[in-house]
Amino acid sequence: MSTTATATPTSAQPYALLTPDTVLNALESVGLRGDGRLIALNSYENRVYQVWLEEPVPHGVSVVAKFYRPQRWTTAAILEEHAFVAELAEREIPAVPPMTLSGKTLNEFEGFRFSVTPRLSGRSPELDNMETLTWMGRFIGRIHAIGELRPFADRPTLNIESFGIEPRAFLLDNNFIPTDLLPAWSSVSAMALDGIREIFGRVGTVKSIRLHGDCHASNVLWNDSGPHFVDFDDCRMGPAVQDLWMLLSGERDAMQGQLASIIKGYEDFCEFDDNELKLIEALRTLRLLHYSGWIARRWHDPAFPAAFPWFNTQRYWQDRVLELREQIAAMQEPGLRITG
Repeated sequence: MSTTATATPTSAQPYALLTPDTVLNALESVGLRGDGRLIALNSYENRVYQVWLEEPVPHGVSVVAKFYRPQRWTTAAILEEHAFVAELAEREIPAVPPMTLSGKTLNEFEGFRFSVTPRLSGRSPELDNMETLTWMGRFIGRIHAIGELRPFADRPTLNIESFGIEPRAFLLDNNFIPTDLLPAWSSVSAMALDGIREIFGRVGTVKSIRLHGDCHASNVLWNDSGPHFVDFDDCRMGPAVQDLWMLLSGERDAMQGQLASIIKGYEDFCEFDDNELKLIEALRTLRLLHYSGWIARRWHDPAFPAAFPWFNTQRYWQDRVLELREQIAAMQEPGLRITG
């Protein structure tokens, strides 16, 4: 078995002081008085709650309060996220910006920075429906048409260093890999990074735009009016295809058809560079490395061992070795093409 890194005192239990009373008092400090009911929503990086109010706001009787993980983002980076979402909403793109409370979208209470958004109801989109994918592509195209107007100044960029090299180094430096699997994982992860570099080098320069950054089905709510994009917490600069490939699933032929439907809608509003399709498997591999590194960096937070009990087990790392080997093979295959 591996041994995990010892958490530093400043990062241990970052939300220990965020009690239900603190949540309610924070909202009351900006003029929203809760009636005592709140439930935690599915979020690990931040803490997010649905809170019912004594007096309804224009959007309904409850709101969603998001308390940002301390020391993760600068205030400037959070405000840039808020500004981007507001910019999309102003163009009638279905994104949900934070409410302005006490003259600000980002407030602070007892050391916790927080924002409040209207509660939006909906379900996950049916990504096996080609009409749904075209609809999704249409709205992502609209997001990207705005995203390419100007760059972020304070948000990060998706690149090999931050999504691949740094997570790998953190896992190795902090003894997360079981000793008997260390040679295999170290070797295969290095080979995966070589494959990623080769693909990025072959593709060459691609346009980097403002992205949602984490555009998968769980971050889209679908209702009678169509898709609504939520949780821009990972918005960053990067290639447009990053917001498309996570909507694809299944065998190659299935993904080919899904991609055609997405691009059909996307190009109604924004031109897509077909050359970026060669990046899909490299981006998928980067996400796999980044995901393991993300859980490892948060392992001191008690919510993470509870939510991911299978992480850092022998079986987990055996599966990661196999997964990376499969990705190395996938990166050697021809990229998807836009057909139809």
